[in-house]
Amino acid sequence: MRIALKRITATAAVLLLSSCGTYFSQPLSQQQARTGEVTSHTSALANLPLPKEPVVVGVYNFKDQTGQYKAVENGSTFSTAVSQGGTTMLVKALEDSRWFTPIERENLSNLLNERNIIRSTRSEYSGQPQNKPNLPPLLFAGILLEGGVVSYDTNIVTGGLGARYFGVGGSTQYREDRLTIYLRAVSTSNGKILKTVYVSKTILSQAIDASLFRYVNFQRLLEVETGITKNEPVQLAMKDAIEKAVESLIIEGIESGLWSTADGRDKDAWLVENYNKEKAAEQSTLLYDREQFDTTYKNSFSFGGGVTLFDGDYTKKRPGFNGSFGYHRKLSKMLGLGLQADYNQLEGGESWRRTFLDYDLNLELMFLPKDKVSPFIYGGPGLIYELEDIADDDLRSALYAKVQFGGGLNVRLSNRWDLALYAENNFSFTDALEGVVNGKRDDFYYNFGLRLHYKFGLR
Repeated sequence: MRIALKRITATAAVLLLSSCGTYFSQPLSQQQARTGEVTSHTSALANLPLPKEPVVVGVYNFKDQTGQYKAVENGSTFSTAVSQGGTTMLVKALEDSRWFTPIERENLSNLLNERNIIRSTRSEYSGQPQNKPNLPPLLFAGILLEGGVVSYDTNIVTGGLGARYFGVGGSTQYREDRLTIYLRAVSTSNGKILKTVYVSKTILSQAIDASLFRYVNFQRLLEVETGITKNEPVQLAMKDAIEKAVESLIIEGIESGLWSTADGRDKDAWLVENYNKEKAAEQSTLLYDREQFDTTYKNSFSFGGGVTLFDGDYTKKRPGFNGSFGYHRKLSKMLGLGLQADYNQLEGGESWRRTFLDYDLNLELMFLPKDKVSPFIYGGPGLIYELEDIADDDLRSALYAKVQFGGGLNVRLSNRWDLALYAENNFSFTDALEGVVNGKRDDFYYNFGLRLHYKFGLR
């Protein structure tokens, strides 16, 4: 009981310490105004090389196109799910990049009215209006930036973990939302859409709590609770996504020849190459951070070992060990065929021990062949050969038929190496593996272990 109590307490402590940065920085007093927080892509924009020539761009409206209101547990709200200041965030990101010269277009009427006031004031109150210089002309944009926030999906994944034992417990919960934006560059000379980029950003919310509810003495009750809830600000997530979109627009524009850096072609090529590598990795990752890998190898050798547990006529079960070597070939993305030899030392009773060779032919099914971690199952016929010294006329009795099936998890370690954790059940068609025939049930045994797969042979 004490051991279990210690484990539960340790679990609650780990849950709290995993967010200790927030937990130990809880606000205890009012805070003064401060400059806005930066995101990971704020520094990425600032570190971009300078352009050969900044591009004059106009942004009329980068708006919320979701029409979605903030989700609440009870009742309704008229607050929008995302910020309505997307245009301001985009203009700030363009300014920080130093690749663009943004001009005022969101409130153009205010600018034109002010210029008209200046002209009328000069004309009415100046003694010699003809000697006053004209207002300089307004800059015109060579490119317009359009787009907006196209979706805000709530609760795309939720979950949690908790445990409680004798009044001591802890729990954690999480939720993810998802924000998606599109940004496109339009030529003002002919209206052609020059480039479109698409960026998504997840928004994480977490809740962690721990509690203690125990009688420490007669009529003495101790109750302790602590916890914290942390929500990623939607405004910062939106700012991060917009800055990523601007960075993508700049580099994809370099790749398309729309503009270039001041450092020349080598710097352009370096930026494009790194961006394409990052883009390929991101496009190979599905929703929920499921990273995908292309399976380029058709063949593999496997070797490994583990524990064998024999279940026969002896009541006492003792674990043995096994080793394996095999060849595997892919038939399709999910299906494969495996030929494998296993060395098994089976043990049972007080002192019974024998060694066997297994020859297995398996049909293998990989459920998620492109994922880093994938469950798999396999099964097929096999043969069992006893390695003890036997006479020639007893050779037939030392060779037995069987079927086997198993499953496990396959973990991709690198492009060529996989690690498989497996559990396997072997059913023999004999009751004489241990030399004792008792009852009607045939002997069987389990194999548990690890296998390393080395892949070769490009498709």
